[in-house]
Amino acid sequence: MMQQYQRLVYTVCYQFVHNPHTAEDLTQDTFLAAYAHIDQCDPAYYRQWLVRVASNKCKDHLKSAWVRRVQAQQDDQLPEPRGIPPAEARNPEEAMIARDEAEALQAMIRNLREPYGRVATMYLLEHKTVALIAQLLGRPEKTVQNQVFRAKVILRQQIQERRQV
Repeated sequence: MMQQYQRLVYTVCYQFVHNPHTAEDLTQDTFLAAYAHIDQCDPAYYRQWLVRVASNKCKDHLKSAWVRRVQAQQDDQLPEPRGIPPAEARNPEEAMIARDEAEALQAMIRNLREPYGRVATMYLLEHKTVALIAQLLGRPEKTVQNQVFRAKVILRQQIQERRQV
C-alpha cells in the first residue's frame, strides 16, 4: 500500500505545507496512522481514506503551536518566490535578483490605492486573517474578502505590465 500511494500522499502533504522535508515527515505520519487503523477501512477505499488522513495530519500540523510560533517570527519576511531555489543554493546574483523582486512586490502592495492598500498589506505582508482584518478595520468579512481579491487582481496586472516593459 505504501509503494502504491506514497507519491499521492506526499503530493497532498506538499500542497498543504510547501516544504519537502515537512511533507516527507507528514507522509510517514500518515502511513503510521493508517497502519494503526487499517482494519477500519474497506480496501476499495484506501486511496480516498489515505488522502483524508494525510490532509487531516497536515491540518493538525499547521494548527500546531510550533508552526504558529515559527510563522509568527517570520511575519516580517515575504515567502521566497516559488520556482526559485533557496538562497544558499543560488549564486549571489540570483539571490540579489530574488531579493529585489521581493522588495518590489512589497512596494507594490504598500502603494495600492485605498481601500486595497491597507487590506493587502495586512493580509499579504502581515499575514493576518480576513476575520482579524475585518475586526480591526470595522468592516464586514465579505467586504474584506472582496478587497483582498481585488488587490490581488490589481497586483497581478501590475506584475504583468512590469514584465512586458
